[in-house]
Amino acid sequence: MDRSEQLFRRAVEKIPGGVNSPVRAFLSVGGTPRFIDRAQGQYLYDVDGNQYLDYIGSWGPMILGHNHEVIKEAVVKAVEKGLSFGAATEAEVIMAETVCEAVPFVEMIRMVNSGTEAVMSAIRAARGFTGRNKIIKFEGCYHGHADSMLVKAGSGVMTSGIPSSSGVPSGCAKDTLTAIYNDLTSVKTLMEQNKGEVACIIVEPVAANMGVVVPDRSFLQELRKICDEEGSLLIFDEVITGFRLQLDGASGYFQVTPDLVTYGKIIGAGMPVGAYGGRKEVMKVVSPVGSVYQAGTLSGNPVAMAAGLAQLTILKQHPEIYVELNKKGKKLRDGIAALIRDYDVPCQINGIGSLACLYFTNEAVIDYETAKTSDVKRFGAYFHFMLNRGIYIGPSQFEAMFLSYAHTDENIQMTLDCVEQFFRQSK
Repeated sequence: MDRSEQLFRRAVEKIPGGVNSPVRAFLSVGGTPRFIDRAQGQYLYDVDGNQYLDYIGSWGPMILGHNHEVIKEAVVKAVEKGLSFGAATEAEVIMAETVCEAVPFVEMIRMVNSGTEAVMSAIRAARGFTGRNKIIKFEGCYHGHADSMLVKAGSGVMTSGIPSSSGVPSGCAKDTLTAIYNDLTSVKTLMEQNKGEVACIIVEPVAANMGVVVPDRSFLQELRKICDEEGSLLIFDEVITGFRLQLDGASGYFQVTPDLVTYGKIIGAGMPVGAYGGRKEVMKVVSPVGSVYQAGTLSGNPVAMAAGLAQLTILKQHPEIYVELNKKGKKLRDGIAALIRDYDVPCQINGIGSLACLYFTNEAVIDYETAKTSDVKRFGAYFHFMLNRGIYIGPSQFEAMFLSYAHTDENIQMTLDCVEQFFRQSK
């Protein structure tokens, strides 16, 4: 028995499922989770000394690779001053200024501790600003584990086959209306049925929690128009896409301006950080200025701010990073697409920028229903095939692959060689 197995046996006795976030448990792919000891650049190293080429990147934050020297140095310097103060710091101000400068429509921003918290707070602000209660989300889009968001959610909820969560009172979810991603008619129908009652539409501009589903050409633009016509706010959940597609995120990439946006992952460089921001008039409803209460003991933590600021500064000063990242992402996706054609396998490769997802289905994946046509058993075989060859992808059909700046062309070619081997042997 290796150390990962030993640790997992110990973990399941004291931690539900042996993990602190469900997808880590390998339930949908089978086998024992790998317990990671350390990481460097594009590689993970488990407690048994195995090296893995990492396409998870802590589920997105490690856009520059693991344990980046500049970020590590910034964290060490911050730690030397103290871990937390429960009071305002200069780092919080610089972080706010940095984000607002990078994303012009973000006029004010509030730091929180996770993407879930950011979404929860943004929706509360939208309700407070509009005086309305109902919200529209999309099937398969995951916005964290707040009660009102666990309705036909994606990510780990989708992986486990649970359309929503027990423990969520019906009252919490009754004002959450669910539309179909990339289907404007479903949105318009809900708006018409709930005239004057919808506070906001919240959407992942790129749906990256049911794999990777890219918006149709006019989808986001039309959502903007619908919100303007109905007096509702548009919220972009950019916990994944923020500072990944480009410095100003999906809003800049698609040239659509939401009223509010939520961030996480990259702005913390691996530390627990989230944020929500947007138009000043909306953000001024948040306490202590306005009547919408939101607080957090560790919000704006100085160590987390130091890590995030170091990463954002590098991204801002080196725009060539995005050029290189997008080029590598295209090389990976184009390579897999060519293999799908060559071996005539029932697969689809979706993606954008440095995000990708290989689906085991014949159907083009454009929404939640088509994503669910994937053969999850075959994905499980693929996952273990890649893992056994030192390539670590998300242990779920419905998670994205995340490339980092640390990945090399040689890494991508190795990955393509392994994909080809799998296709060849499974014909």
